[in-house]
Amino acid sequence: MLSPFFKNDKQLKLSRFPLAQVNRSLQAWDASDEYLLNYIKTEQLIQTNTRVLIFNDTFGALATSFCSPVDSPVPLSDNNTDVFCINDSYVSGQGIKHNITQNQLASNNITQLNSLDILPTDIDVILFKIPKSKSLLIAQLLQIKKSIEHYTEDKNTVFIAANRAKEIHSSTLALFEKYLGTTTTSLAVKKARLVFCQLDQKQTYESPFPTVWPLTNEALKRDFIISNHANVYAREKLDIGARYFIENLPKVEKDSKVIDLGCGNGVIGLTILASQPTANIQFVDESHMAITSAQTNIEKNLPELASQCQFHLNDCLTDIASNSVDLILCNPPFHQQTATTDHIAWQMFKDSHRVLKKGGELRIIGNRQLAYHIKLKRIFGNEKLIASNEKFVTQSAIK
Repeated sequence: MLSPFFKNDKQLKLSRFPLAQVNRSLQAWDASDEYLLNYIKTEQLIQTNTRVLIFNDTFGALATSFCSPVDSPVPLSDNNTDVFCINDSYVSGQGIKHNITQNQLASNNITQLNSLDILPTDIDVILFKIPKSKSLLIAQLLQIKKSIEHYTEDKNTVFIAANRAKEIHSSTLALFEKYLGTTTTSLAVKKARLVFCQLDQKQTYESPFPTVWPLTNEALKRDFIISNHANVYAREKLDIGARYFIENLPKVEKDSKVIDLGCGNGVIGLTILASQPTANIQFVDESHMAITSAQTNIEKNLPELASQCQFHLNDCLTDIASNSVDLILCNPPFHQQTATTDHIAWQMFKDSHRVLKKGGELRIIGNRQLAYHIKLKRIFGNEKLIASNEKFVTQSAIK
């Protein structure tokens, strides 16, 4: 979809990622991207040798504006703006790469980092898209605060955050004030708003992440210690959906090959492995923090079985071998960033059908109103209700 952004008078085409989405009306940018780019252009904040740090650029609307066209008459080596993109989402990282490539832009000055990497130093401008997760917001503000503490006193780093105006609450601004310093906001334009911080907060704070909490599995009669990084759902206790799913997991045969799809902190795969120590488990998620949390939880709780586990950052089950596993367990998300969408569930179900062996099972949990049984019947040709309560349903489909 053509964006409102231009490069050398050529209008950029920006696509959401992954590309095969049912709802093609969703944009790969929003008004806050446009507001932010117009502001830094008007204020002439980007000069030669400027070092820019971008947080949470979902599909590259911001990053592409700093790339030179491949066929630019200006040598690529003269593009001295160093840009570092921080994302927790593997899919966002792939989306940025795709949009740079499809617009025939060079990425020699773009460095992609994940949410657990150490931040680069000596940054001149920080462009911050405010994340949906409050915990991720706090973790990233603490990360920025820790990084800028090492700057020289004469370093005047510019910090600008952006989001839709309805998502910027007084409590949001209080967090910027607490962790970074004096905070002001712009007027709203196209229902978007900018947030400015002077980075003058002297007080330091210890990060509460990752959070660590106990989990008792009564059926297995054993206790686990669960570790969660900031962007992993249910950070301080087992959420009710996961608890209900655990109560309705299938019995796993010896030497089964199992995938915990959208694994989060890995508690589902951990439960399976504890109940069937001969199983081989693949933990798959698109969040760097989720995969790191899952790996930590296996190594802490079942270190003797860690060699039977694999951990994959992935866009659903892309590149996982067809007809290769016996069981897939999944709690599909029904949103991507701030957009409500069912395309991820569709992709998870279709990928699962491809990856499962004949006779293999996909077992899922979801909110009752999402009507996943329709999708399962369309893809697998069958569906079975395993359990239900007033909020959740657990369903099964066999290949």
